Amino acid sequence: MAEGIACFANLNEALDQIPYAKLLGIQAIEQNGRPAFYLPFAEHNIGNVLLPAIHGGVIGGFLENAAVLHLMWAQESTGIPRVIDFSIDYLRSAKALDLHARCEIVRQGKRVANVLMTAWQEDESKPVATARAHFLLS
Repeated sequence: MAEGIACFANLNEALDQIPYAKLLGIQAIEQNGRPAFYLPFAEHNIGNVLLPAIHGGVIGGFLENAAVLHLMWAQESTGIPRVIDFSIDYLRSAKALDLHARCEIVRQGKRVANVLMTAWQEDESKPVATARAHFLLS
């Protein structure tokens, strides 16, 4: 196991240091030697109580935090990448269920990285949202 943030336990320790991630309840898990992210269902994450559906800001925050932690893991770094831009596509309502996410670094240079994120609930082939972000690396 590599030193620093590459350890999955350290990803969860880093998440504990991010107040919004801690409020949402984001967790890092290992899938096939890579990080994946998990947001257990919580009533306070509901935006539309009539459906009920998870708030779009919760989904966006979940994906942004997942991308930041994924980059830190990939770089084996404790430096926090800064968001240059973030774009999200909401594809369907996120039901009152657990939410999962996976990230993919599309391109990483010396100063900038591009990351794609996907969030789903019960079926990974039916994402509830996808996002793209550019980060300034430290």
